[in-house]
Amino acid sequence: MAGPMNVFDISGRAMSAQLVRLNTTASNLANAGTVSGTKEGAFRALKPVFQSISEAPGVATVGVQNVVQAGTEPVKKNDPNHPLADENGDVWEAGVDSAAELVEMIEAARQYQNNVQVLQTAKTLTLDTLRLGQ
Repeated sequence: MAGPMNVFDISGRAMSAQLVRLNTTASNLANAGTVSGTKEGAFRALKPVFQSISEAPGVATVGVQNVVQAGTEPVKKNDPNHPLADENGDVWEAGVDSAAELVEMIEAARQYQNNVQVLQTAKTLTLDTLRLGQ
């Protein structure tokens, strides 16, 4: 970046990070309930890892360092009639906690909206400041 971060840069980066969070949550919810014939092949929830980005004292924002698999393990279910069932009649359901993912989605959406509000307030203040000189 050429110059120091301003409020628009900070909020824009934060909104980008929350968008990654929303996308991973959507992916997790889309894969909830899917099954696999093996534990290793079962879907595991994804989580973004955030990192603080500071370019000057007192000025910081957030970025996504990585997207990793969450620790939720797949659940073994006995369903001998399922086409993916192993020789014991077991399938592995995706390691996704749907209730936790819905809470995550609501929180990410609220954080995104907070940053939209910051941008709207900064824009209004900037325009009001410019009007002072007229």
